[in-house]
Amino acid sequence: MSVEEDARWLDWVTKQFESIAGDDKEIDLNEFKTALKVKESFFAERFFALFDSDGSSSISLDELLEALELLIHGSETDKLKFLFQVYDVDGSGSIDPDELRTVLKSCLRESAISLPEEKLDDLTLALFESADKDNSGSITFEELKAELENFPEVMENLTISAANWLKPPQEEQKQGAPRYLTRAYWLNNSRKLLFLVLYTFLSLLLFITAMMQHRHGGGWFMVAKGCGQCLNFNCTFILVLMLRRSLTWLRATWVVRVLPLDQNILLHQIVGYAILCYTLVHTTAHVFNFVQLSRAGRYRLWEFLLTTRPGIGWVKGTASLTGCFLQAMICLMVLCSSTFVRRGGHFEVFYWSHLSYVWVWSLLMVHCANFWKWFVVPGLLFLVEKIVGMAVSRMGGLYVVEVNLLPSKVTHLVIKRPQFFTFRPGDYVYVNIPTIAKYEWHPFTISSAPEQSESLWLHIRSMGQWTNRLYEYFRQPESLNPKRLEASLKTRRQMKAQEILFSSTNGAVASNEDDAIELMMYRQNGSWSDVVPVSDLDPVQVTGLDSDPPTSGSQGPAEPPADGLEPAERGEAPPLREGSAKFGENHRFCNIKCYVDGPYGTPTRQIFTSEHAVLIGAGIGITPFASILQSIMYRYRMRKQNCPNCNYSWCENIKDSEMKLRKVDFIWINRDQKSFEWFVSLLTKLEMDQADEEPEGRFLEMHMYMTSALSKNDMKAIGLQMALDLLAEKEKKDSITGLRTRTQPGRPEWAKVFQKVSQENKGKVHVFYCGSTALAKVIKAQCEAFSFNFYKENF
Repeated sequence: MSVEEDARWLDWVTKQFESIAGDDKEIDLNEFKTALKVKESFFAERFFALFDSDGSSSISLDELLEALELLIHGSETDKLKFLFQVYDVDGSGSIDPDELRTVLKSCLRESAISLPEEKLDDLTLALFESADKDNSGSITFEELKAELENFPEVMENLTISAANWLKPPQEEQKQGAPRYLTRAYWLNNSRKLLFLVLYTFLSLLLFITAMMQHRHGGGWFMVAKGCGQCLNFNCTFILVLMLRRSLTWLRATWVVRVLPLDQNILLHQIVGYAILCYTLVHTTAHVFNFVQLSRAGRYRLWEFLLTTRPGIGWVKGTASLTGCFLQAMICLMVLCSSTFVRRGGHFEVFYWSHLSYVWVWSLLMVHCANFWKWFVVPGLLFLVEKIVGMAVSRMGGLYVVEVNLLPSKVTHLVIKRPQFFTFRPGDYVYVNIPTIAKYEWHPFTISSAPEQSESLWLHIRSMGQWTNRLYEYFRQPESLNPKRLEASLKTRRQMKAQEILFSSTNGAVASNEDDAIELMMYRQNGSWSDVVPVSDLDPVQVTGLDSDPPTSGSQGPAEPPADGLEPAERGEAPPLREGSAKFGENHRFCNIKCYVDGPYGTPTRQIFTSEHAVLIGAGIGITPFASILQSIMYRYRMRKQNCPNCNYSWCENIKDSEMKLRKVDFIWINRDQKSFEWFVSLLTKLEMDQADEEPEGRFLEMHMYMTSALSKNDMKAIGLQMALDLLAEKEKKDSITGLRTRTQPGRPEWAKVFQKVSQENKGKVHVFYCGSTALAKVIKAQCEAFSFNFYKENF
């Protein structure tokens, strides 16, 4: 660090100290805890005790500077000594097992990870036995240092993340050319940019042509007519962009390679804002024109604007009146379509205000003599789509037959699938449940695979009024079908009749019970076997998960079906699961009428034409990929080969006309531990379905990230992450989720992730994302840097 940088750092720390310390110019323990913003007081107390070198129960500026000098500018050995002192609670010069357990327990709380006491013991012993090289019963500094050397990524950047408030802000580095001027940006957005150029050119052409045709009326009249002609086009074109059935059909043709069909929502929003601008200019120009006319004529300004006396308009002089109504309605629609309304828990405001498009088009017919010529063809298409949608949604009796209430207020609906309902992985539908809201339709992604012929799955996160009402409705016992007790009694009798745990099981699910995550085994046929942690099973039982289960109520193993296929592959319904009592409370059987309109296509339809697909889901954004992953693995299993003489299995080259995929990377980012329970049973099954050895490496790789967990280079998490790594290697499963895939703490470093993907050379990389808009911008920028194609799920 240069002299100038050192002086800047010293000045910054001094100012931060003064803002925290009281009048006595000292920081006490409470002020220190508040400043560090740590969840677990253990670390704040340990750091405070080590910073307080004179034992005065307060930290002076000199003591703070001395400690920070070590942490920020100190050598690797200095930082390790500080870490060792944090773990050496009693100051004996060594770390015993109980001290290590105390530290790891605080690490778990700091990272918002909940594990049973037995698992905490396992973590403690795994790390202690690995570090205690001489089996002396305690860990010395040299042993801790040697253990940390096995984790080079930790040693590279050892910090206290909670002390970031004491680090000076980084000076903004000078960036190169703006992102929008780079060659990669233009290549990755060529279809959208070309479309926008053509759209702009057509709008200018219409504007200029209309102005020239009405040049006799003066400047303001010309501007009004030019904007009016553009409004004729835009008010029709905005309808074309929402012809969902037509766009879904076009996605299966060559047109998808020419037009930006996957960005129809974005274009719809752009055209909407253009309409707002055109109407404002159009109205303003007419007002100024009326001002001029009122000065020279017999009508006043308010008569031009609010009456039919001047006779302006082709329907009894109503152009001005209808124009005022149109201006107000369009402004209201744009306002209610804003992100803060739609994403702020007020989706119903957006929904009902948007339905006023019927009145807008009706008023436009009256307002403008030529609008019907623009509207007739798209309007007929829109009408046909609506009629088809109503007919499809009302055909047959659809019912919600099962409900699972999952963590973080996610409602899992199981809907009886219509006989002729066909869809592709990643598609979405509009759902209407009259019991919740009679006239409201809401879009949700289908999370089940097309091969699952008996039912549709929807996973719905409670984020608005309708979704919250849905969750609360099924949370109330009185909302259940009276016959639920009969179904529950039948299931319980089946469970009671089982005396042994069959060795032939077919899946796994992580359950959060009493703040403990354990991997539970279940039977695929719909009834649960005795709930037993996987770690307690015989290895033969765990490795035999690919065989088919016994039939319901049988007392011995059942013969596998003749076709050798899984239930989902044969089109059977998903299993009904009822495990622990806590899970049973959130598991509902019901018979509630619903209507489904769809399916509608999304950008994810292009996954199967990709060679290397990277699927990124943030939180509940996993739902389209749940369907896709199930369908991908179904096709994968169809090509899976097994050697008749040994246990070796492999997958033939699956690159064909229907599926060109050579590699799939699935990345799921969750804030907390409970969110992984949404689909952990599915992910466990997908891991088990893969062959252990394949000629070209694993076809599907999973990457799990938990953002609330502290990263490996944070002093408050180093021991925990080392212990989790060691135990995962020993048990061949992750302690947080129960998957084979290790859950990584913190957020992905996208540059490193995409660099690794690029080096695999599995073909052209297509990145598919579903989640928050903020993260989408970050990922899209990285995709442009690596020349990856980027697709975002939109509704």
